[in-house]
Amino acid sequence: MTKVTVVGAGNVGATVANVLAHKDVVNEIVLLDLKGDMAKGKALDTYQQAPIDYYSTRLSGTADYADTAGSDIVVITAGIPRKPGMSRDDLISTNAKIVSSVTASILEHSANPIIIIVSNPLDVMTYAAHTSSGLDKTRVFGMAGILDTARYRAFLSMELGISPKDFQAVLMGGHGDTMVPLPRYTTVSGIPITDMLGADKIDAIVERTKKGGGELVKLMGTSAWYAPGAAAAQMVETIVRDEKRIFPCCVSLDGEYGLNDVYLGVPVVLGKNGIERIIELDLNDDEKSMLHESCEHVQAVMQTYDKIKAS
Repeated sequence: MTKVTVVGAGNVGATVANVLAHKDVVNEIVLLDLKGDMAKGKALDTYQQAPIDYYSTRLSGTADYADTAGSDIVVITAGIPRKPGMSRDDLISTNAKIVSSVTASILEHSANPIIIIVSNPLDVMTYAAHTSSGLDKTRVFGMAGILDTARYRAFLSMELGISPKDFQAVLMGGHGDTMVPLPRYTTVSGIPITDMLGADKIDAIVERTKKGGGELVKLMGTSAWYAPGAAAAQMVETIVRDEKRIFPCCVSLDGEYGLNDVYLGVPVVLGKNGIERIIELDLNDDEKSMLHESCEHVQAVMQTYDKIKAS
């Protein structure tokens, strides 16, 4: 019996639950939200889809953390989007309180779950959840790189007119403008992307990837949810199936890549125990420079959180 709780029944959380239910790899999904009726409604709607799309996953919605008892995996999407006039510090303060509170409430009812963070700002929210949980770093990590590499591969697919299924890519660093896509590790059915596209085209796609979330906000007036939700669901599936797939995830670094005291996206092996191994790539000088720049940016945001927490 595998039980998954998704915290937050907004667009992203509801998509995580819906996509994961379709994969038919877990027995039970609990969708939890302060708006309990909305969580119940979205869970019921997805379960009514089961006879049509042919899956057996049971779903329920609730506002009561007691209903999450015995969860094996928890996906936290709760938080508020940045609003006009809201400073970055305000967003960090509000969402960190939400994520920390959610983590504590989950652990009152589930002893040693794997926790996947989706809430933004992603890197510092992973920091807040991990430090407040007391769990091993292999069991608390953030979803960002899977979404970012998906956008990167989608843009490459659009440019080349080749199925997105055939693209593999590695992306590291923070979630946002300082992410570090690595064209040297990007391939199309094993063919280096540098053999398929010129440097100018690749650079343009990298820049579009860095601003991928902002592009969607401009188009829709709100943050994306289909791709982020699917990315988190893929992480859960990989863990449940113990597939040991390589994904970029946000994790606490303790000496890897020469970095310490930072939560950053790096390639990891995901399996039944969460992060089973951090993979250290042999980066060249330019790549190392970009990664360290991203690290400095994330550490500055973490320091902002520390000051807010101490005040």
